[in-house]
This record gives sequence, C-alpha cells and structure tokens, in this order.
Amino acid sequence: MPSHDVLIIGAGLAGQRAAIAAAQAGASVAIVSKVHPVRSHSVAAAGGINAALNPEDTWESHAFDTVKGSDYLGDQDAIEIMTREAPGEILWLEHAGVTFHRNESGHLGTRAFGGASAARTYYVADITGHAILHVLYEQLMKHNETVDRYEEWFTTDLLQDDDGRCVGAICRNLRDGQLEVFNAKATILASGGAGQAYNPTTNGLIVTGDGIAQAYRIGARLMDMEMVQYHPTTLAGNGLLITEGARGEGAWLLNAKGERFMERYAPNKLDLASRDVVSRAEQTEINEGRGFPDGTVALDITKVPKRRTLEALREIVNIGRDFAGTDITREPIHIKPGQHYIMGGVKTDVDGQTTIPGLYAAGEVACVSVHGGNRLGANSLLDTLIFGRRSGEHAAKRAIQMTMPQTPAAKVADTERSIAAIINREGNGRRIAAIKTELGEAMNEYVAVFRDAEGLAKAHEIVRRLKEEAPKAGIDDRGSIFNQDVVAAIELGYMLDCAETIVVAAEERKESRGAQFRTDFPERNDEEWLKHIDISMNGADAPVVSYSPVTITRWQPEERTY
Repeated sequence: MPSHDVLIIGAGLAGQRAAIAAAQAGASVAIVSKVHPVRSHSVAAAGGINAALNPEDTWESHAFDTVKGSDYLGDQDAIEIMTREAPGEILWLEHAGVTFHRNESGHLGTRAFGGASAARTYYVADITGHAILHVLYEQLMKHNETVDRYEEWFTTDLLQDDDGRCVGAICRNLRDGQLEVFNAKATILASGGAGQAYNPTTNGLIVTGDGIAQAYRIGARLMDMEMVQYHPTTLAGNGLLITEGARGEGAWLLNAKGERFMERYAPNKLDLASRDVVSRAEQTEINEGRGFPDGTVALDITKVPKRRTLEALREIVNIGRDFAGTDITREPIHIKPGQHYIMGGVKTDVDGQTTIPGLYAAGEVACVSVHGGNRLGANSLLDTLIFGRRSGEHAAKRAIQMTMPQTPAAKVADTERSIAAIINREGNGRRIAAIKTELGEAMNEYVAVFRDAEGLAKAHEIVRRLKEEAPKAGIDDRGSIFNQDVVAAIELGYMLDCAETIVVAAEERKESRGAQFRTDFPERNDEEWLKHIDISMNGADAPVVSYSPVTITRWQPEERTY
C-alpha cells in the first residue's frame, strides 16, 4: 500500500509546482495523474503569465487591476500575496530554464493583456503554458528519490478517517484496472477545472471537474461556482482558443459592418478590456444582428505586422489554417465567446487548505478567490504556480510533524463494487456521450454569457434529469486494460455534480457581477451581494447554499469601467 507524506492528484502546473516545493521541504511525495504529466491541460495556456517585474511597475498596480477585474469579489489578502510573490516566481522559472521572450535590449519582454494598466505579461510566443510545463517536469526529475510518479492512474475517491480528516485516495491504474489505496498525511488536489461540463469549450477532454466533485462529495465547501469565464475569442463550433495575446499584439475586434465595436463598450481599453466585458460586448453585437450569419464577429490580426504574427502568434496561425481555413496574416478570422475557465472551485485559504483537514487544493480546481467574478488573462498560470508552491510547502510542513495514517484495505471494496456495477450494466440506457453532449449544450445555452431565472431553471431541471439517467448509461468495454468507458462513466458523474453547483449558485446570485450577468437583475448590488456563495453537500441530495464575506484590505468597491 503506497504511503507518502504528501499525495498530489493532478500533474499540471499546480501539481508539479506543489510536488517540487514539497520535495524541497523534505517530504516524501506521490504525484498521481490520469494522463502523462506533460499532457495536462496547463499545456494549452497560450498568452503568458503576469508579474510586476519591471522597475516602473508595482505589485500594488497589479493587485488593483486584479481586484477591479474580479468585480470586487476577489479576496484582497490572497490577491496581495499572489501579486507580491509574482516577480520572484517569474525569476525562478527563468532560472529553471523557461525561455521567456526577450526584447531588443536582452531584458525579459512583455505584452499587453486585458484589464491591465501596464504591459506585464511575460510569454513564450503563444505556447507559454507548454514551455513552463515541460521545464517543471524537467525539474521534477531532480527529485526522483523523494517523488514517486504514478502516470495514467485515475483517482476515484478521496479517503477520510473517523475524525473526518483526508488521509489519501483510492486510485485505479488505467493500464490494468488495479485499484490501490494511497495513504497520505496530506492530499493536494491539483486536477484542474470542469470545462467539459460545457459544449463547446476551450478545455481538453480530461478537464471533467474530478477534484471539485471528489472534494464536494466528502463535504468540502465550494465557492464562487457561478463565476464561469467565457473567453472572447474562440472558434465557433469547436471552441478552439485564439489567444488574448493576439489582441495584446494589436489585433482588432470587428462586427459584420466592419465597425470596431469595442469603442462603444470600453472606450479606454477597447479590445483589451476585461474578458467578461469583451465577451458581453461580442454577444450583444451578435444578438442584435451586427454579427456574421454564422453567429460570430471577426478578429482582425492583419493589424499586426506579418513578421511579428509569425514570430509571436505562430500557433494560432496554424489553428486558423487547419481548423478555420483562414490565413490570419491576410484576413480576419471569425470568433465568438466560448467557455474557458472556472473562477470557482474548492474553497481554500492562502496556503491551499480546504475546509476538510488534511485536504489541500491549488490551481483551477481551487478557489482561493484571487479571480473573484472574473479572471484577468495571464493570471491563471500565476495562480497555479504561487498557490501550488504554497500548498506544497504547507502540506509538507504539516505532514512531517505527523505519523502516517493507516487506511484499511477494505475501503477499496466499495469502489470495486461501484466499478463492477458500471462494467456489468445491461447497456440499454442512453450513451454516455449523448448525456454529456446534452449537458454541455444546456449549460452553454442557459448558463453562459447572459443568464436569467427561466433559463437557469431549465438548466437545473435538465441537470437533475441527467443525474438520474447517468447511472444507467450503457458501456461497451467490459475489460480492465485502459477501459475508457469506465473512466468516462465516472467523469460524467463528476461533471454533473459540478454543473449542478454552478447552476444553483447562479440561481442564488440575484445580481450581475463579473461573469454572472443576469438579464433579470442587470445591476451589481454590493449592499446585498458583495459576498461569496458557498456550496456544500453535507449529506443532502441537493447542494446546500451558505455565504462567506469578501476580504477587503485596501480597495473599496467602486464602479467598474474600462
């Protein structure tokens, strides 16, 4: 039975950064991932990572931009920590081998990103997440003696002792179907968001809300789940991301009339207003008939010099050619808002501790609430690294002072029975893929850029019905070797849990703030709703709603304009 001081579930940026930090603190570490680590979804982050590293910039400016971007729902103590520690993290990454862009003078160069008052986004062309992920994996290799890697192992359940503490997890080896109990003094969730609950989404197929649902099922509190970011520039139909870096380099948004419509919505920041503002502007243009017949607007990257496009935006040149049949160096490309990021997640403090003792979370699975109602572009990579490191350090410090918990092997029996039940289904129910598609399309229709009570009620009804149908969904593969049908069936349950918490929180927040725009409550209401919505299960069949205060340190809420 594997036993470690710190068990980390998920091997993207947050997980690998946590593993390195925990190992450096002297802990024995296991890092478990359902895919090979460099295939984690962090690899898809394109545009860059924010830090006030330039002498003329300040962490206070970065912090205020983040607070304002969050529509004042972000917890300012956490935002201060993230922005204060950002410059040191960038330098650590650079020294570790990340080949950040350098300007003509040889200094680290930056590009502009939305909602920022200075150009503070450091980048590697438009493959920044890819570059950082590979360097972290290289660094992880230094710790082979203290870090055990379990690649292509799927976590099914978190384990608790009689006192309610998290003491590890049950994981399934995808190669042969073997179940194993992983004992751990501390467990860190770093398994990403829940984007696949939407269709289309910019998120990879592995982003199915595993960690959020696993924590929720053992009683952990979730927070800000209603805050779901729609990225302004995705390809219609497939949801593929066109990086914000394109607008940072000077691309324009145009409607079907050729108008630069952001002049009406954000006269100061234009195309580089915060993402929620730009997405609403685009959707308004489309809804009011100024979009193209395919329900899109245009992103004109020809405004960027061709040489610069080929140097700094080469991946979206390929995406435009391969998936839209468009040469972005010669003509505009059609885009629309698409689901991109979950601002909410498992509620944590600034050291990654959740409401369950022994359980930590970092990255998109977590909600320390540095993003509040709306995440600024290029703050997500920073979030994963700062709070991944802090979680790893704190978990290691806690674990080293404890004795190893012992989990009875009998705990595996319940999981074995549930997996056997999936494999032995009669197979006459709806297909898993059909249920997943209906879920995603309902969420994209009713819980998107614009929402109202009627649509949210429909979404809630659909999610509840699908939760009843999911346990009967048929599967074909009854074997044990790389059985993706079993994985898909379990993931579907995770996505449905996440979707229900999103809908319930969106119904509860009767105002418009950040990514939550209620057409039936179009104004922000600080008097009643300047607070977090927390969601927990607490043994109930339906999500239980509670509230917690927003931490305000120095920036009082004010009208948010760009």
